Amino acid sequence: MAKRKKHITYKDSGVDIDANDAMVDLIKPVVRSTYGPRVFGKHGGFAGLFRLDYSEALFKRNYKEPVLVACTDGVGSKILLARDSGHYDSVGIDLVAMSVNDMLTLGAEPLFFLDYVAVNKLDPKRVAQIVVGVAAGCRESDCSLIGGETAELPDIYKSDDFDLAGFAVGVVERKKIIDGSDIEAGDVIIGLPSTGLHSNGYALARRLVFKEARLKYDSVVPMIGGPIGDELLRPTRIYVKPVLDLLHNYKVKRVVRGMAHITGGGLPGNVDRVIPDGLKAVINTRSWTPPSIFRYLQSLGVKRDEMFRVFNMGIGYTLVVRPAFAHSIIGRLRRRHQLDALIIGRIEKGPTTVELA
Repeated sequence: MAKRKKHITYKDSGVDIDANDAMVDLIKPVVRSTYGPRVFGKHGGFAGLFRLDYSEALFKRNYKEPVLVACTDGVGSKILLARDSGHYDSVGIDLVAMSVNDMLTLGAEPLFFLDYVAVNKLDPKRVAQIVVGVAAGCRESDCSLIGGETAELPDIYKSDDFDLAGFAVGVVERKKIIDGSDIEAGDVIIGLPSTGLHSNGYALARRLVFKEARLKYDSVVPMIGGPIGDELLRPTRIYVKPVLDLLHNYKVKRVVRGMAHITGGGLPGNVDRVIPDGLKAVINTRSWTPPSIFRYLQSLGVKRDEMFRVFNMGIGYTLVVRPAFAHSIIGRLRRRHQLDALIIGRIEKGPTTVELA
């Protein structure tokens, strides 16, 4: 008698459709919590629907010449820390922050966000934790999470490995685009504080902490005052609400001439991206005290120049503003948004560079 042939399923190959359905059910209410009146269509469709232009009184404003702004980014090797610690929600916030903070530098309002989660094996609860963070970041930036994709790829990722990518779309009025072209000598640079490393420099940070210092996630560092892992997993600050509030306060005068999101490359590698030719940014590094996490990492054997080239050093976002408005801008950011904004530099004539004084 012939041996009966075994039927092989998709699950036998490492992809569990039922787990994906369970995950979708878990995240549905979280995703809907980010919807505003501009989102329509049912959850779980093939694509998300978002209304761009409008005239009803219930919306804040109607764009005359809307320009779409798009950004995409990931979280980098910070996800390895999330994987090893089992804390997944904060990296979802990071994912949103990296894109919406980038588009904000043009004066853009974030509209909607899409996420991509790739895993070795789909654990619905773990992915739901990640999406909870993504949704929190979207709510913080008034951005709707209108779609995404979860890919189970056992042939590509090792056990417990995962990766994240995000894609954001925003809009800005054409005449109000901020690109740094109006920056002049004499303008002032205002720094907005970061919440820590944000999402850059983690290859170096992990080597210093876990290989050189041989610490564990829950190791308490006296200089920091708590577990090193918790400090490294602090989510990236989202600057959308305070900066858009500031821009909308000056409806006629263009007091903000350029902005930079301080990511990989630090202050030198990001501020210079908005400085016109023939001008330089002079940063007074003594005008603020970097948070303890940066001082601790430097104490493990990193030179000062390398620290400023890799990390944000406590300044997560900068604005180049007209000098006459600098103090009123700082006052507004402090009063309305509890942001300890401060003047950290100025614009001078010279070869285009960022000088750390």
